[in-house]
Amino acid sequence: MKAKRTPSKSRENTRRTKKKVSVLVQDRVEYVDWKDVNLLRRFVSDRAKIRARRVTGNNNQQQRQIAVAIKNAREMALLPYTSRVTTQRGRPRGDDERGDRGDRGDRGDRPRRREESTSEFQSLETPATPTPDAPAPETAEVEA
Repeated sequence: MKAKRTPSKSRENTRRTKKKVSVLVQDRVEYVDWKDVNLLRRFVSDRAKIRARRVTGNNNQQQRQIAVAIKNAREMALLPYTSRVTTQRGRPRGDDERGDRGDRGDRGDRPRRREESTSEFQSLETPATPTPDAPAPETAEVEA
C-alpha cells in the first residue's frame, strides 16, 4: 500500500509573501497610453524585454494593455525593440599569462614559403597585349 502524504508538511515549507501592487494601481492610471514613455519604461527591462506579471504585479487585463502599448510605442520608435548590452565572455584579457599577441612563445623559426619567381605559371611567356596608346606594328604589304 502507498503511504499517504500529509498536506501539512507542504504547507509548512511554502512562504506567504505579500502580493505585489501594480504601478498602475499606485499611480491610479485608468488608461495605458502608448505615448506615455515614462510609464512604459517601468514595465521594460534593461534589455528592452516586457517584464512578467509576477515581477510587475499587474493583473491579466493590465498586462495585456501594457504589452499592446509597448508594442505600439516600439512601432512608433518611442521605445527600442532591443538594447545592446556588451558582456565580456571567457577570461578577462588582462589576466592572460601568454602575453600580448606579438609574443608567440618558442615556436622556433618557420620555413620560408617558396618565392613567387619559382612558380611554374610565371615561367610561361604571355604574349604582350598592345595598349591603345601604342602605335600599331607595321605589316609588310604583299603585292599580288
